[in-house]
Amino acid sequence: MSQQVIIFDTTLRDGEQALQASLSAKEKLQIALALERMGVDVMEVGFPVSSPGDFESVQTIARIIKNSRVCALARCVEKDIDVAAQALEVADAFRIHTFYRHLANAHRHQTAQHAG
Repeated sequence: MSQQVIIFDTTLRDGEQALQASLSAKEKLQIALALERMGVDVMEVGFPVSSPGDFESVQTIARIIKNSRVCALARCVEKDIDVAAQALEVADAFRIHTFYRHLANAHRHQTAQHAG
């Protein structure tokens, strides 16, 4: 039985946050293309609901990248998921990576109720 390692890269999302600076749309696309050439399976490229610029960058990358799956981050709320889906709909295949901000302080039933 062979085991496959799937690379899920967050350079364009978490990496940009760590820089405490914004990358230009051109820089983000250049990085995405480099990640694709490296064979990254999935790349998380942004948080589309956070700003019009991030939405546009996610959409542009999703349109151009063909050999990696493009992923966007969304909070576990309908608006975030809808906006992420709109940005990614131009991709051949995509993922939406969700998170629930207050999970550490919530009980299981509260988390399930919030998620719908």
